[in-house]
Amino acid sequence: MLPLLLSTLLLAAGDPAYLKEIQDWRSNYEAGLKGPKGWLSVAGLTWLHEGANSVGSDGKSDVPLPAGTPAQAGKLTLQGGKVLWNGKELQMEGSEKPDVVLFGEVQMTVIKRGDRIGARLRDPNAATRKNYQGSDWYQVDPKWNVKAKWVAQPKKIPIVNILGMKEDQDSPGYAEFTLLGKTIRLEPVVEGNQLFFIFKDQTSGKSTYGAGRYLYTDMPKDGFVRLEFNEAKNPPCAFIAFATCPLPPRQNAMPIALEAGEKKYGSH
Repeated sequence: MLPLLLSTLLLAAGDPAYLKEIQDWRSNYEAGLKGPKGWLSVAGLTWLHEGANSVGSDGKSDVPLPAGTPAQAGKLTLQGGKVLWNGKELQMEGSEKPDVVLFGEVQMTVIKRGDRIGARLRDPNAATRKNYQGSDWYQVDPKWNVKAKWVAQPKKIPIVNILGMKEDQDSPGYAEFTLLGKTIRLEPVVEGNQLFFIFKDQTSGKSTYGAGRYLYTDMPKDGFVRLEFNEAKNPPCAFIAFATCPLPPRQNAMPIALEAGEKKYGSH
């Protein structure tokens, strides 16, 4: 009998189209991370207080800007859930046409999480972007490409983010499958036109990011959903300090070591 590692490599090598598909996905994912608008460029997040919030790089402003931007750029005014920039209302991230305020190459947008509203900065010169040397991945292995039974069971599930904020989100059902001898159920939420699985497993905090990982899939078809765990990825919080990552619900803690997808990044 061939050793497990050798047989796995031969299986992957026997389907070069499959291997290329996963490698292309990973390359595109990393390119998105380090793009000028990717997560690695996020260089600040300040929660706004009601009333006027000064914005600038003078070291005294409520919303600090990086060096090279105006010392006193203007004011963000929070009024009853709306945000004004120097008197003009801004559309938040997640809206149809979110507004972007520019300070040279630095971008400022407004986000809402629960009952808090904040100013998010993106800087193409952020150290996190400049220092990124690529992600570390497990070897591609077709055994982690799972065809799971889909059980429609719409309900709300509580999702807590890394800041401790809780929000009940729509979950349309669960995926059920057997892997490494264990029967597992994962409950996703819906994001856009995809299912969004937030999970932990026995590698979490060891070889993978401690707070869990993410997997996006197509919507179920004919009673099944494809879980390509070779594309499991880190949440933005594995790279930057200015994200509000949702954490896995308790029921999505997998009783196996899922040695697939993205490994931990740096010291995270």
